[in-house]
Amino acid sequence: MSLADRLATAQRDRGQASAPSHQDNGAQGGQRSRGSAMSDPLAELKQTVHQALLANLGPKLYDAELPASELEQMVRVALQQEVALTQTPLSNADRTRLTQEIADDILGYGPIEPFLRDPDLTEIMVNGPFDIYIEKSGRLSRVDGQFADEAHLRRTIDKIVARVGRRIDEASPMVDARLPDGSRVNAVIPPLALDGSILTIRKFAADPFTANDLITFGTLTRQTVDFLAACVKGRLNILVSGGTGSGKTTTLNVLSSFIPTDERIVTIEDAAELQMNQDHVLRLESRPSNIEGKGEVAIRDLVRNSLRMRPDRIVVGEIRDAAALDMLQAMNTGHDGSISTLHANTPRDALARLETMVMMAGMDLPIRAIREQVSSAVDLIVQQSRLRDGSRRITYITEVERMEGEVVTMQDIFVFDHSAGFDDNGRALGALRSTGLRPSFLEKLTQHNIQVDPMIFAMSGLR
Repeated sequence: MSLADRLATAQRDRGQASAPSHQDNGAQGGQRSRGSAMSDPLAELKQTVHQALLANLGPKLYDAELPASELEQMVRVALQQEVALTQTPLSNADRTRLTQEIADDILGYGPIEPFLRDPDLTEIMVNGPFDIYIEKSGRLSRVDGQFADEAHLRRTIDKIVARVGRRIDEASPMVDARLPDGSRVNAVIPPLALDGSILTIRKFAADPFTANDLITFGTLTRQTVDFLAACVKGRLNILVSGGTGSGKTTTLNVLSSFIPTDERIVTIEDAAELQMNQDHVLRLESRPSNIEGKGEVAIRDLVRNSLRMRPDRIVVGEIRDAAALDMLQAMNTGHDGSISTLHANTPRDALARLETMVMMAGMDLPIRAIREQVSSAVDLIVQQSRLRDGSRRITYITEVERMEGEVVTMQDIFVFDHSAGFDDNGRALGALRSTGLRPSFLEKLTQHNIQVDPMIFAMSGLR
């Protein structure tokens, strides 16, 4: 049967099935009417062409030995041939759109593929099959794209997680995964997600941001970049702290770029996101349990194993559990120069959360012992925030000094000047300013032959 015949049959079948069924419940009717309200006039034609293409290409689409470029060329040629066979009148714009959308479905991730290609977007949020939001320049907005139905969205989620060896089903309805470019993916499906599957993608640039990029964005200043570069080269232990979406991983990437190329680096992550340019990088990724509840490899296991791999540096994507204890012990036993991130609102909160996570290890350590470990292990906290205007800024660079009594003492080296206010467009005018205090670890940097210009710490107009 030709494509035109199949299309005519499908249209006839749709006409016979157009009468409403009295057995449909109210919820189904509501969802159907919502989908039809946003229906695509080319939806049926797209589905028919899509099915014909799958029938013609068959198993070639799943040939692991076929290069991606060759597969894409093959799909696009076959797709143009199938579209040309249809007798449905189409404008050039509709024909181009139809071809691109089917190619995106087969080769990519359906209706979100155009947003993944947009370098200016930082987040894609799918709230069920009919609602897609994006974040651009720190602002959220809803877009016109939508999935055909819940099944279409689930197929896309399955495609994403299967490529990195993860699974998602009713027994395990949440998953963290990543795209080939390192972009972070989180998915939640029913029964946990009540209104349809939820997919959240935090995009990372194909070309990682550099220190100069962060200076251009206003995240850092030139003097603070020079200072942080000296701290990394001088093998200080650094924590990058901040809230969700504040840019911690981007800053971690930039800090890692200052690590000398002749060092052996072990990275440990839940989903591999770091993009490092050094030659000697060993990447480890945690693994969830299988369907039988076995085989889990946690971040803590990887941190302990990394100590046997002769690392010069250990870079942990995020500390979020009892792995904090193993990380502190590594920092205190010769593996200085380690870098990691954690979630906290202020540098002081970061230390408190670190204490809490150490307690999660179940070692029943006294608070003072934990704080002594923290004060001797952590040298510097870089606090990052997302401001009201959507920009990501480093708001504190704080030294962790020592124990005084029962308290870990800290001093701010640089602080964001919030008193500068906002311009007429609502953009923050402030910048990082030196507090005039010189960190006590300068002597340690000197021992590693790292010299810091003392003028970096000159007062710079903080009000």
